Amino acid sequence: MDRQIHVAIQGEKGSFHEVAANDFFRNERIILVPCSTFDETVNSVVQGKADYAVMAIENARAGSILYNYNLIRESRLKILGELRLRIRQNLMALPGTTIGSLSEIRSHPIALAQCMEFLNTLKGLTLIEADDTAGSARIISEQKLAATGTIASASAAAIYGLEILAEGIETYKKNYTKFHIIGNKSAMPDMGDKASVCFATGHKPGSLARVLMILAEMDINLSKIQSVPRLNGNWEYMFYVDLELSTVSDMDNIVRALEEHTMNLEILGIYNKDTNLYES
Repeated sequence: MDRQIHVAIQGEKGSFHEVAANDFFRNERIILVPCSTFDETVNSVVQGKADYAVMAIENARAGSILYNYNLIRESRLKILGELRLRIRQNLMALPGTTIGSLSEIRSHPIALAQCMEFLNTLKGLTLIEADDTAGSARIISEQKLAATGTIASASAAAIYGLEILAEGIETYKKNYTKFHIIGNKSAMPDMGDKASVCFATGHKPGSLARVLMILAEMDINLSKIQSVPRLNGNWEYMFYVDLELSTVSDMDNIVRALEEHTMNLEILGIYNKDTNLYES
């Protein structure tokens, strides 16, 4: 391990953000900067409290986290990398607890949504939405909450001394979350086989189609396109696009071509795409 870096995450120790941070920076010695919100996570880097931030951007089941797209753009930070993590959800509680003795399960709403097929088999339970999966595990442990379970990572169970009552309870077994690693542009080389850009188009028929045609003519593959409302009250949208680059792709030419047919064009990052699905 060559150096020590500070990495901001949304959530506490044992959260999936921590798992993602440890996976991406596996060759570094990291100090976590836990944050309660995604805003705080981004601001930790902007204010110099952290070198990088790891932020969930999309889940295979729940879809994109639209708010985080705007956070990245407005922060002026850059996407420096990505990681796709297999999310395995587990039901856990204080040692000695049985599933039949549970009266409530509390966890992050996305974690609950990912496990509804399993949860629907349990009768008489109250589901309570919380801010964080790992935070729920910590509270149950610290407050000795009997008859209360949570859904979180196996890492959270180990950290907070909880017993896993049922493992792998996620409905969709190919349950992956994509995380973006963001930071200042100078932190990593501005190169890679993937680029994330955003832009707006005019309110004219075929405006977006022309942009897509230009990219197709340049033999650029779009791996994702996501529209996010612009907060101007005019029902206009920003388009966030992921472009897969080849060894012969010229980003300067791509930018020049896009600038002729878009507005507010920004390069959010050029980085290497993640191909490791972290099967477990």
